[in-house]
Amino acid sequence: MDGGVGTLQGAAAPLDDARKRQIVVGVLTAMFLAALDQTIVAPAMTTIGQSLGHVQYLPWVISAYLITGTAVTPLYGKLADIYGRRPILFLAVSIFMVGSIVCALATTLAVLIGGRALQGLGGGGLIALAQTVLGDLVPPKQRAKFAAQISAVWATASLAGPIVGGVFAQHLHWSLVFWINLPIGLVAFAMMSGPLKDLPFRARPHRLDIPGAALVVAGTSAAMLALSLGRMSGEWGSPAVLGLAFAAVLATALFAWRVLSFEEPLIPVSVLKDRVVACGTSAVALGMAGFVGLTTIVPAFFETQDKVSPDIAAIGLISMGAGAVIGAAITGRMMPRMRRYRLPAIVGHMMSVAALGALAATASSGSFLLSEALLFLYGLGLGPIFPIATVSVQNAVTQHNLGAATGLLAFLRSMGAAFGVAILGAIVLGAGAHGEGGGSAAGMAIEPESFRWAFLVAMLSTAGALCCLLAMPERPLRDTMEPAAPPAE
Repeated sequence: MDGGVGTLQGAAAPLDDARKRQIVVGVLTAMFLAALDQTIVAPAMTTIGQSLGHVQYLPWVISAYLITGTAVTPLYGKLADIYGRRPILFLAVSIFMVGSIVCALATTLAVLIGGRALQGLGGGGLIALAQTVLGDLVPPKQRAKFAAQISAVWATASLAGPIVGGVFAQHLHWSLVFWINLPIGLVAFAMMSGPLKDLPFRARPHRLDIPGAALVVAGTSAAMLALSLGRMSGEWGSPAVLGLAFAAVLATALFAWRVLSFEEPLIPVSVLKDRVVACGTSAVALGMAGFVGLTTIVPAFFETQDKVSPDIAAIGLISMGAGAVIGAAITGRMMPRMRRYRLPAIVGHMMSVAALGALAATASSGSFLLSEALLFLYGLGLGPIFPIATVSVQNAVTQHNLGAATGLLAFLRSMGAAFGVAILGAIVLGAGAHGEGGGSAAGMAIEPESFRWAFLVAMLSTAGALCCLLAMPERPLRDTMEPAAPPAE
């Protein structure tokens, strides 16, 4: 095989529109698996604690999934570039389903946490691989139209997860929140199996950077463990947290050296040096830090400041999520017809910064409707970043680096979310408060001023995302699958 040309696999049966739609449904179903698992488990946490005991370790049911899922995301992107999308996507779904079975059959909390870690090893690749496959189907100019479907998947998971999880835990059995993954996974398998065989894939000679992958996993795991321990204990200066933080910094430095010195690193240097990739992935990381961080503190804000019940406080999040879905869907439909396609995200982030500033200024007013309206405007302004950043990053790289670039985007998105949860959770909830467990804030002593600071920190994070968007070059969206020539900025 010639390194410059490669071998095109799967070209014997060109994909028609019907088979493309079948692939889209299949990969969105796989994405739904990962999205649902981030919301369906939380309502069952109390019941799980009553059944398995060791309540003090319950937050690790959430943290174990986040740690392993985030750590392996870049590895999946590279593997998909080497071996093709179909086998790696099927591997991710299979690992996720095996992990779900382990969780459902768990008789101790330790086994459940281990099963969640195994789930994360599969779930970490589902979102990035699904977006990579979608990127293989159509050129970048038409790719944004998938934003509406992707947004609908996340919206459905965000709304259905807490409801279904609560019903299973309270009226049936908590293990059903894991058993439900099996039929969904089988549907994804059935939808994708045939059409994905015909998905064009150009095989090229690649080398998997095992030491680089190990450094990414070690560094990410150490960072996520430090964040989880710090948030759960409140002791950010403890030897364990500081030691993990040092290990994360050391692994990151060694990975940076590996990227610069190895012939074919896990994340190609050409991808990392591209200004579109650097600015787009940074914008998503900063945007997600504020967005996901706020989801952990807004229910407590409504309970303590607006004096509403826990169920109404949880429903209060819907306005923020609905705004983000609407913003992403509208932008996705507009992008193919726009020359200045960054504009919706730039204007939207300006609106989001203003909305968070207004939330900080009115944090003590106790107006539930005003807070709901401001959160909707914040989500509406943030939503456009998701299709714009994804399409811009994929538009900037060659097809054989699509998996690596999309994996990097998903990785930084997860890391941003983890930092946002840890920082905003520490500001508001402090030690001993487990936002993932869905507990009430009614019995917790929360300083009202802390919400103002949390909104200001989220505003700074969103402003940082806005700066990244302003710095991101706006290259014309391609009507072809490959760039005509390396771009020069």
